[in-house]
Amino acid sequence: MIRHFDLLIIGAGVTGASIARMMSRYQLKVGLMEKEEDVSFGTSKANSGIIHAGIHSSRGSLKAELECAGNREFDRLSDELGFPFERRGELMVAFSEEEVEIVNRYYERGLQNGIKGVEVLGRERTLEMEPSLNPDIRGALFAPTAGIIGPYEYCFALVENAVANGVELFLKQKISRISQCKNGLLEVESENALILKTKFLVNAAGLYADDIANLAGVGTFRINPRKGEEYLLDRRVGGLIRRIIFPVPSKNSKGMLVIPTVDGPVMVGPTAMDVESKTDFGTTHAGLEAVFKHAQKMVPAIRTNDIITSFVGLRPVADGNDFIIGATALKGFINVAGIQSPGLTASPAIAEKVKNILVGEGLGLEEKKDFSPRRERVPKIRPIVEKRNYEALESLIRKDKKYSKLVCRCENITEAEIVAAIKKGHTTLDGIKFSSRAETGRCQGGFCTSRIMAIIERETGIPIEKISKKGEGSEVLQSKK
Repeated sequence: MIRHFDLLIIGAGVTGASIARMMSRYQLKVGLMEKEEDVSFGTSKANSGIIHAGIHSSRGSLKAELECAGNREFDRLSDELGFPFERRGELMVAFSEEEVEIVNRYYERGLQNGIKGVEVLGRERTLEMEPSLNPDIRGALFAPTAGIIGPYEYCFALVENAVANGVELFLKQKISRISQCKNGLLEVESENALILKTKFLVNAAGLYADDIANLAGVGTFRINPRKGEEYLLDRRVGGLIRRIIFPVPSKNSKGMLVIPTVDGPVMVGPTAMDVESKTDFGTTHAGLEAVFKHAQKMVPAIRTNDIITSFVGLRPVADGNDFIIGATALKGFINVAGIQSPGLTASPAIAEKVKNILVGEGLGLEEKKDFSPRRERVPKIRPIVEKRNYEALESLIRKDKKYSKLVCRCENITEAEIVAAIKKGHTTLDGIKFSSRAETGRCQGGFCTSRIMAIIERETGIPIEKISKKGEGSEVLQSKK
């Protein structure tokens, strides 16, 4: 049976999820399609988690317009959806007079882009703010509106709220055909033989946005993967810095950073290397050396022996290096492509822009009277324990005894939090990890993986040998023996 929609969105990363949540406000039949086992399993899962202030993008670009507008939305979104977000600010540090001159140019760009509170600091003020910085610095550019976020938690929250407001989610649906019917509707078919028809189709497919555009016959651009290696450090060195530390940028990259995370650890990276393959996720010794050379120049106390894990993200760089957002020659088909950094920051503003494009293309909008912007939060045990709020802890355990059963010792994740993630539809180990933070600590799942798998089997009935890391082909066990 072929089903009909007013709007289909291809890609459930932060861009597609933001658009889905935006359009769930209206009396529309909306579908969100994703080729992976879970949402945010593409580019979004390897994001640095930075909400940029807006000092890096050139005035007049789509990046600058949408980055600055998107930045302003995150206090409200965090309050409504319950994902972690903190405005820590960012420092672009200079080590020479030439770099100080560049910092001054970025200061002027920040003023042009309307960034509030941006200022150039001298050496003493910079070191006063971040004592672990290299004392050889000459000064820094400070942008207080920058922040840090849990990128996959943000994506999960957007999708959960969109689904709660009527959006239909289709996972494991790799698109194989897009065609236009005689009546003008667009027909989308997946490799699983799912066929959907829609009035409007939004291409937010990240690394594969050019492939989707080609399927639709409007392939006017190419996505060029840019590989970034990042390294997560042990929680015990999480206090080294409070703000995001940038170097003076290069032509292709904002540079290799030192990044505090909302969960406590420090992250360093990423590299920026253009590659051909969209599946090149291997870290390298050369990448590690480059990242730590740059990180240690800014924060000398950083050490490679504090690494607890590494990962690679592939940024979907489009021709021209700017976002590609707009209608195409195929009626009803909208491209939202090339959404690399600062795409996470820009995502709320991208959703607003896409809504306006859809209206301009003829989509009528009527607001839902029963739209709910809020998402129910799952209580987390870690902050309660860190604050030694034993009354709150006892109250939580009285309501649900599973909060008394610790599953992940490194991150203080309880059975109740694992079960909550499963009930939200996350049944892979990566889905559980991104939703609850289990397996993200020092032992990287050495203690808790088998316990999590047992809970998944108990709660879902999935045989333990079928439980996977990130979907079919990544099963952890070969048999139950």
